[in-house]
Amino acid sequence: MDMGRESRWEKDAMTVEIVFALVTAAVLAAAAFAVALALTFACDLSGSASKGVLAGGAMVGAAVGVWRLVVVLYRFDAERRKGH
Repeated sequence: MDMGRESRWEKDAMTVEIVFALVTAAVLAAAAFAVALALTFACDLSGSASKGVLAGGAMVGAAVGVWRLVVVLYRFDAERRKGH
């Protein structure tokens, strides 16, 4: 590697990894929210109970999405620093 300069291949790999991290984070967040939505429909919740479950599902979804994003990008950075 050239002292701080990245090759085109390395930039492309980084772009692919960022897109992968964003897409998988969005899918996991949507899945977590879908579980909360399914729970709302399955238990026939309404009113504030429904809003609470959906808000909880949104918070869990956001947390899972951020977690996935951080894990994927951290793993990529660790592999890049090793030289793989």
